[in-house]
Amino acid sequence: MTAKSRFDQAEKYREMMECAESYVMENKLKADAPDKVANFIRPLLVGLKQEKLFVLMTDSKHRINHCEEITVGLVDRSQVHPREVFRNAIIQSASCIVVAHNHPSGDPTPSSADIACTRQLIEAGKIIGIQVTDHVIVGLSSDSFPGGYVSMRAEKLLDF
Repeated sequence: MTAKSRFDQAEKYREMMECAESYVMENKLKADAPDKVANFIRPLLVGLKQEKLFVLMTDSKHRINHCEEITVGLVDRSQVHPREVFRNAIIQSASCIVVAHNHPSGDPTPSSADIACTRQLIEAGKIIGIQVTDHVIVGLSSDSFPGGYVSMRAEKLLDF
């Protein structure tokens, strides 16, 4: 891939994120159910071959105020640190956050690393006063999996 095509791709992505943020701000979408989170984040994940983790920052009524890509990982994992997850949530005065990421394999089943990471984020959120309300993992359709999503809250995998 040439430098120009990488630049063009980055520019298209930036424009897409600005458009999505503008839509969110106008319509005040809610992140109060896992299907809403999955439907909101899915278009940002289409065709990816590596994990991307996003944070949806919400007010106390779970209306999305901001969405930010936090990390780009490998095919099967992503490094996540609470510092990066909560930095903009603090700046944006978020009351709550929802974490969402993809599994490029198509299987949205949470890994032990996903669960451990979410536990760490929940504990960090308690310290700084920003509640982690869910972690939604999106699996896009593949040859092996029909896609779908898993909500750690709905599956009662953690104490939120």
